[in-house]
Amino acid sequence: MTSTIRHPALLRLLLAGALSLCVFSAQATECIVPAKPGGGMDGACKMMRKVLPAKDGAPEIKISYLPGGIGAVAWSSVVSQRRGGPDTLVTFSGGSLLNLAQGKYGKAAVSDVRWLAGVGADYGMIAVRSDAPYKNLRELVDAMGNDPGKITIGVSGTVGSQDWLKVAMIARRADIDPKNFRFVALEGGGDSFTALQANHVQVISGDASEAAAYIKEGRFRILAVLSEERLPGVLSGVATAREQGFDVVWPIIRGFYMSAHASDADYQRWVGIFDRAMATEEFKRQRAASGLYPFSMTGPQLTEYVRKVVEQYRKQSQELGLVR
Repeated sequence: MTSTIRHPALLRLLLAGALSLCVFSAQATECIVPAKPGGGMDGACKMMRKVLPAKDGAPEIKISYLPGGIGAVAWSSVVSQRRGGPDTLVTFSGGSLLNLAQGKYGKAAVSDVRWLAGVGADYGMIAVRSDAPYKNLRELVDAMGNDPGKITIGVSGTVGSQDWLKVAMIARRADIDPKNFRFVALEGGGDSFTALQANHVQVISGDASEAAAYIKEGRFRILAVLSEERLPGVLSGVATAREQGFDVVWPIIRGFYMSAHASDADYQRWVGIFDRAMATEEFKRQRAASGLYPFSMTGPQLTEYVRKVVEQYRKQSQELGLVR
């Protein structure tokens, strides 16, 4: 026996529901990179695209680039709901937390977004072109001390950014005032390596995971990594700043947040997805291939960690006179 729906309004309702279900299932997860392509945050999205499960009937994770204001444009877009839904992720780094602490995102608070997952640890590094005369960090610092205006340093962000602070801390260990240096503000690690290759800057301060992606090309020399010990993998031959007489260590976390307007159910769904993905061997392989080191934290635990780090950065920045 065949039944027939005779009520036109009911038929329209069912068709609309079926259509909306199709649209939802075909919608890709979006990963927003708050920088230009090629940097560490871009790498985090690309890494997770390889390990996160695709939704049935949906294309692979879509990566969108939203540079501007060293992460402020992406933050504002998600917080204001101009961008960001239940399947929109935004990648962040330790530099994002520093900018938040220094008020570079305006009157922003940790609670303005939902902190989803920390997926790896990174470390600071200092790099020059492979044809530069500096073979180690000591030679570079000596040259910068002798003629501070001769060497231009590329950093992501402006004065007070984490890349600026790395150089400033190294300079202070050599009794050099970093205010005498020439800095150029760039938008992300990819932009920094492009500027270095073109010789627009002679030094860049960035992250080890970014350097790992470029060192194989042979066009750059990594003078130091800002880690406690030498890093494994392609950067294993690079000495730490500590080994070279500069007691500076700069760890960085990489992770993801989502809109605070996402429902509790969607947030918990994504926490579960990340927990399962980060427990796999494939994730560990992709993390290593991306130049990242173990750090896995999700949900409320990550939120509390971020809150403490932002408060720590705020106090450090106040001591350096970078925020009021």
